[in-house]
Amino acid sequence: MDRSSHPRSRRFAPVIAVAAAAALTLAGCSSSSGGKKSEEGAANASAGKATTPRMTVALVTHQAPGDTFWDTVRKGAEAAAAKDNIKLIYSADPNAGNQANLVQTAIDQKVDGIAVTLAKPDAMKGVIGKADKAGIPVVGLNSGLSDWKQFNMLEFFGQDESVAGEAFGKKLNEVGAKHALCVIQEQGNVGLTQRCDGVEKTFDGKLDVQNVNGADKPSVKSTLTAKLKQDSSIDYVVTLGAPFALTAVQSVSDAGSKAKVATFDLNKELIQAVKSGDIQFAVDQQPYLQGYLAVDGLWLYKNNGNYSGGGEQPVLTGPAFVDKSNVDKIAEFAAKGTR
Repeated sequence: MDRSSHPRSRRFAPVIAVAAAAALTLAGCSSSSGGKKSEEGAANASAGKATTPRMTVALVTHQAPGDTFWDTVRKGAEAAAAKDNIKLIYSADPNAGNQANLVQTAIDQKVDGIAVTLAKPDAMKGVIGKADKAGIPVVGLNSGLSDWKQFNMLEFFGQDESVAGEAFGKKLNEVGAKHALCVIQEQGNVGLTQRCDGVEKTFDGKLDVQNVNGADKPSVKSTLTAKLKQDSSIDYVVTLGAPFALTAVQSVSDAGSKAKVATFDLNKELIQAVKSGDIQFAVDQQPYLQGYLAVDGLWLYKNNGNYSGGGEQPVLTGPAFVDKSNVDKIAEFAAKGTR
């Protein structure tokens, strides 16, 4: 990418992108284009599908096997791809070196854009630079809020994990927690560490951190069960992903503990657990929106020169709390796998 034209290389007021997608979709519908062509364009517009040239976007994440959070991210990306006439190539690997290789594969395929997560940014810096030199725009999502600008990336869509953690810590104070256990399912993941650090910053009680191997659910369960048996003063288990929250509920039962469970992130099963009271509350960062905006952002940049946040500010998709007071409003969307 020519750095002289990249938003990181200059500072000016961002392009106002109100209804940009609609305007591009309707480009074939002007009165000068003839009756039949105009009708066809209008039909495409009403169906919400772009008439812009086909483009290819690679979405590369650090998804671990069995982590359903990423299914929701992918659904959002696929919805945007269908609307924008994009061929979406999805790949994932929790190993940072392997994820970097997947990005290199996308570069070799000469894709039109790359959306990538930066859970372990140091391992991704080099290959992101290669994409930049190849003229391929790159946007970040979910993980990498602290690094996307210095990596010369176009945009970032996600939540500030430190802010989310701090909000979580305050929530623990509100519910009267005294001793919490923060469970990190992927050691070295910057975003997960920031969550626990944020909780510790605002939580008035004692916070312990427990690292587990999130790829091995039986191990997660046995580790948490042993910890809860060992220390009966733990009154809240804080997990950093919905599948691990549900595992923690089992561990609490197996340990005969009185601890309650709260978590970051949602899925369909977790919504039901909030309803039943097994999970006290959850932080929602809207993963569907992250996937959707990342892919749509690349389309807008290619077809109209837009970039959200003007290349200077991230687009925040969270945090928001979900508990018994508002879970019913979200349940119908969760049932579809979009929340």
